[in-house]
Amino acid sequence: MAAESHQFHVLAVDDSLIDRKLIERLLKTSSYHVTAVDSGSKALEFLGLNEDEHTDSILTSVSSDHHHHHHHQDVEVNLIITDYCMPGMTGYDLLRKIKESKTFKDIPVVIMSSENVPSRIDRCLEEGAGEFFLKPVQLSDMNKLRPHLMRGKVEENKPNNQTKGDMEEIHSPRGTRTRYNGLEVV
Repeated sequence: MAAESHQFHVLAVDDSLIDRKLIERLLKTSSYHVTAVDSGSKALEFLGLNEDEHTDSILTSVSSDHHHHHHHQDVEVNLIITDYCMPGMTGYDLLRKIKESKTFKDIPVVIMSSENVPSRIDRCLEEGAGEFFLKPVQLSDMNKLRPHLMRGKVEENKPNNQTKGDMEEIHSPRGTRTRYNGLEVV
């Protein structure tokens, strides 16, 4: 168990079993700890987000309270990698839900897609996706995940970490707003 603690935990979301196995293998080969689920709603459930700020009170039944406490403590997800095209909730929908959540908005989200559609890619990046990988995902793509993970770790210690922060502000129109929310919360 101790060995796992320094490993980054990646939540992989893909409705295709083959793609899920592939991404899981690539991540494990790159020594990440992986949890793979087959839909956006399962991903949210895993994070404990289906009873978050934005959902109807129906889901917030008595039982969800027990849930609430467990999830956040035991399960620290450092990065989410999701397929774009999935039945029900697309990768874009999942990305928006993550970015709308106070608890999880800082988790880097990477989107994968087998189609190279620039407008779609731009839309995902505008909503705050960290990377957009074209499938089939390669082992070399896994290296691009590192900087996002490292950034998350660094920012916990010193909030004014410049290097990547400045770029992000220019990059995404929402960067600045998120930044201020962050400060308000603190």
